[in-house]
Amino acid sequence: MKPVSPPRDQAELLQRARRLAGLSLGDLARELGEPVPADFRRHKGWVGQLIERALGATAASLAAPDFEAIGVELKTLPVDRRGLPRESTYVCTVPLEAIAEDWENSWLRRKLACVLWVPVQAEKTIAVAERRIGSALLWSPSAGEEALLRRDWEELTERILLGELEQISARHGEVLQIRPKAADSRALRHAVGPDGERVLTNPRGYYLRAAFTAAILRRHFVLPG
Repeated sequence: MKPVSPPRDQAELLQRARRLAGLSLGDLARELGEPVPADFRRHKGWVGQLIERALGATAASLAAPDFEAIGVELKTLPVDRRGLPRESTYVCTVPLEAIAEDWENSWLRRKLACVLWVPVQAEKTIAVAERRIGSALLWSPSAGEEALLRRDWEELTERILLGELEQISARHGEVLQIRPKAADSRALRHAVGPDGERVLTNPRGYYLRAAFTAAILRRHFVLPG
């Protein structure tokens, strides 16, 4: 099957995404000529890549939104039988040596400016091929949501700049977390140390807490409280 052309605008992207609602991952994979893995132990990110291909995502660079021309980031959300997120959502890596001076210019803010959320069943009792794709939602942060994200980002960024990266755990942040992000624990990046020196540490990623993404879904869909 030839590649899907990029959507011309956000309305076309949302229309494409909503056509996927109700399809199983097996259905979509067959349409695209993709094999379906039995599990994700060696296929991490497969669901997101499958849906990216179906919708015509274009970004080759992690620093750009998945749909560059129309400024939309795609995030698949693994959900339980109630339709609520099962886990936190990875957004982007933490630029440990190139932290933005302010929230407005941060990579995280750019990534979250406009997001297409695509819920996907993730119950382990359901075979991968039989898991269904849910109704997509095109979202931009409200003033209140952005205020929460900004507060967490500023507090976490201050700690990084003070050389306190190693003291940051997944417990810090009301809606935003920083957690290690590397397929291999031997992967290392430079960061600021306690005395302002350059130190080597594992890469980190920004994650949205499941409670935050669940609140987004509840505002737009009828879901359990």
